[in-house]
Amino acid sequence: MVASIYSDNIKNALPLAYALEMFHNFTLLHDDIMDDADIRRSKPTVHSLYGQNTAILSGDLMMIKSFQYILNSKLTENNRIKILDLFTKTAIEVCEGQQYDMDFESEKYVNTDSYLKMIELKTAVLLASAFKIGAIAGGADENIAELWYSYGINVGMAFQVQDDYLDIFGDQELFGKLNGGDIIQKKKTYPFLIALEQVVNKEQLIIDYNSDFDNPQDKVSHFQKIYNDLEIPRLVQEKIQYYDKKAIENLDSISSNKNELQEIIDLHQKLMNRGF
Repeated sequence: MVASIYSDNIKNALPLAYALEMFHNFTLLHDDIMDDADIRRSKPTVHSLYGQNTAILSGDLMMIKSFQYILNSKLTENNRIKILDLFTKTAIEVCEGQQYDMDFESEKYVNTDSYLKMIELKTAVLLASAFKIGAIAGGADENIAELWYSYGINVGMAFQVQDDYLDIFGDQELFGKLNGGDIIQKKKTYPFLIALEQVVNKEQLIIDYNSDFDNPQDKVSHFQKIYNDLEIPRLVQEKIQYYDKKAIENLDSISSNKNELQEIIDLHQKLMNRGF
């Protein structure tokens, strides 16, 4: 989509899109192994069907193929080097983000700044790279390409914090799943970490969060009440709006011609309005 803003010929962008999608799916294969997950996108995961060794090797191959797609793209050598450098940096950061996420599972206290850094690495940088790589492939100059990267970071951050919010307070029918899955699974999400910073009796909150209630929905209701009493929905929405505002400012800096960016703006609005 970004490449098409700067060039009528988007064929050069296609191998790069393949690379990003291949890399993304590699991370999912390995995430499913780490999480011992049996289902992905309503279907059995690779390791549950073919075994862990095959899933690990399949993921490894997908990562290698993603680099091959970039190397075989018909870009100038200079642009290929730029994209490979960015792609390599992104791959490292995504792996670092996954390690942070796993570390958080065993850490008693995680502050919100650390959590936001984790989701930037695990989620936002890949989206940011997709925007910047598209800009480079289309022929945008370096300053504009960097603005696209910043836009992707801010959209990615808003999206993930919103995802945490919707899990608890979203419209179940629109969001497509029951409220409170993160609470039931004891995941340290942004709403919980904000609550932990606000509440006086932190130890009791941690004990309750790590407990298994006889009825899981009672646990969800219990924490929904705590979050409402602490005004967590307002605080989380303020953080979403903070990143969303920065993303819109990035778009304004990229171009004053809204028609030129309409496809991106439509996607942006769709992402920000989901689950409400």
